[in-house]
Amino acid sequence: MDIDISHINNNKKDNKNIKLKENLGGNIIMKTLEKLSNFASKYMAFIVLAFAGLSVLIPSTFEFASPHVNTCLGVIMFGMGMTLRLEDFRLVLTRPKDVLSGSLAQFTVMPSVAFLVAKLLNLPTEMAVGLILVGCCPGGASSNVMSFMAKGDVALSVTLTSISTLLAPFLTPALTLLLGGSSIEVSLASMCTSILQVVLVPIVLGLLCNKFLPRVVEEGTKLVPLLSTVCLVLIIGSIVGTNVDSLLSSGLLILVAVMIHNTVGYLLGYMVAKKLGLEEAKRRTISIEVGLQNGGLATSLAMTHFSPMTAIPGVVSSTYHAVSGAMLANFWANKPLDKEESIKKELVGREVNV
Repeated sequence: MDIDISHINNNKKDNKNIKLKENLGGNIIMKTLEKLSNFASKYMAFIVLAFAGLSVLIPSTFEFASPHVNTCLGVIMFGMGMTLRLEDFRLVLTRPKDVLSGSLAQFTVMPSVAFLVAKLLNLPTEMAVGLILVGCCPGGASSNVMSFMAKGDVALSVTLTSISTLLAPFLTPALTLLLGGSSIEVSLASMCTSILQVVLVPIVLGLLCNKFLPRVVEEGTKLVPLLSTVCLVLIIGSIVGTNVDSLLSSGLLILVAVMIHNTVGYLLGYMVAKKLGLEEAKRRTISIEVGLQNGGLATSLAMTHFSPMTAIPGVVSSTYHAVSGAMLANFWANKPLDKEESIKKELVGREVNV
């Protein structure tokens, strides 16, 4: 008795075709998302600026995101944690001078300059505290990309960003209390708890994912810039929409304050590194690490512990720092490093090729 199995083979072929189409569709979607992510990474500052402008015109656009500012920041920090490895912290032991120099400059230069700029421009109390809060926050996550573009020391940049972020739960509240406590009530314990929740915990979780789920993280990190940009748009859009009147009345003054703060940070960071005898690549990295602050964290802390008005410097800093950092990185990208460093890099390249 003959059994017709042609329909079974046809079913197998159909199943294979369905799976092939699903995989093909999934690949197309993933490739599209990766392209969007690359675009978001390259033009993050301008995307954020565009949506901030939309919030000025239509303040209610991102009103739904106001209760979720901390969650959005936690997502950004989780993405940052996914890009870190335990090996990134080895530089503390192998190059203590570089790491110590950058870390000290980060938490001395920017808080001090913020305090002086606030006094110099006679900023209103809430905005002065907001600027000081920006100065007391750790380095921005985009500083690593900027250092790469500027031909800086990327390994040092990653280490400095990581360490300053890990120190933030303790140093950010303490410095804010020291410099702004006489103007406004600062709760050391509650600020410390907030930073632990929205910064340290997500970063540690991202780091653990990188350690134990490397394949998943390898694919996931391709979309981190897109996710971070969306979250930053939601944070800034909601804050701008809530504070349109204050922003329009004091926006120019705050912009000037942020520009001075940021520019002096770049200059002093570079000068400190040069004074300590560090190579050009390290000077550029420390300059960027010192000048670029985590405006998103400053905004989140201001909204949680102070007032919407206090969040404005953080909002302006988030956008302006990204623009100025990209401009500085592009400037340095076209400037050669010291001749000695160029020779060293050339020799290292030859050794690798051999």
